[in-house]
Amino acid sequence: MTTSQSTAAHADLARSLTLAEAGSGRPVLILHGGGGPATVAGLAQHLSRTAHTLTPVHPGWDGTHRPDWLTGVDQLALTYLQLLRTRGLTDVLLVGSSLGGWTAAEMAAGDTSGTVTGLVLINAVGIRVEGEPITDVFALDPRGLAEHSWYDPDRFQLDPATLSPDQLATRQANTATMRALAGDPYMHDPTLLPRLGAVTAPTLVLWGEHDRIVTPAYGAAYAAALPHARFHPVPRAGHLPHIEQPTTTFAAIDAYLGHS
Repeated sequence: MTTSQSTAAHADLARSLTLAEAGSGRPVLILHGGGGPATVAGLAQHLSRTAHTLTPVHPGWDGTHRPDWLTGVDQLALTYLQLLRTRGLTDVLLVGSSLGGWTAAEMAAGDTSGTVTGLVLINAVGIRVEGEPITDVFALDPRGLAEHSWYDPDRFQLDPATLSPDQLATRQANTATMRALAGDPYMHDPTLLPRLGAVTAPTLVLWGEHDRIVTPAYGAAYAAALPHARFHPVPRAGHLPHIEQPTTTFAAIDAYLGHS
């Protein structure tokens, strides 16, 4: 595609996104990870008390359409930047979990208009850290995925036998979409780490201390690459601290935002 065709394609996709909105105030774009939009529903509900939250479904998740050209997180990030431009939003806070954190980091690194003024990364993937490989989640069975993802896997492990055929099909389609966007190179963009040095937005990097998909050492390296970042570990939590330890996680975000 030419540059103008690419811009038009991203604009068309931005207009067709499945998007939930709530609250009023500063715009907050909340980006989910591989588990889908349900994994950030509680986070969106909390933030909507003091902000205008926008929570999209990434194209290809939960039965939504993914165009053939959308084959990387960098393209997803451009689509969301186009969404912000189309909506005329300014002073935007990006909040991203896992794959959504990667997308948010790509957006912040690629924002040339000063639209993004805050960043919260929650157990984000997206960079390569020497000595801290990202676990291949595609190779794990349900029990292995639970043990790598949760501090308390017995509480949160999902039994596929309890799912309906439609639910199983949705999960399989979501996984296929994640492979298409982040499977090669696996869960990172080799160019992102050095580009993070240009991000000027104040950043909170939240990390479940017991994450075995991306370790706290990986998270600390992520924070170190961002000039204005603070690293905040969350005890007794794994890859999704906003689900496993919501009170602690929300309190850290509120403190970052200057809310009591």
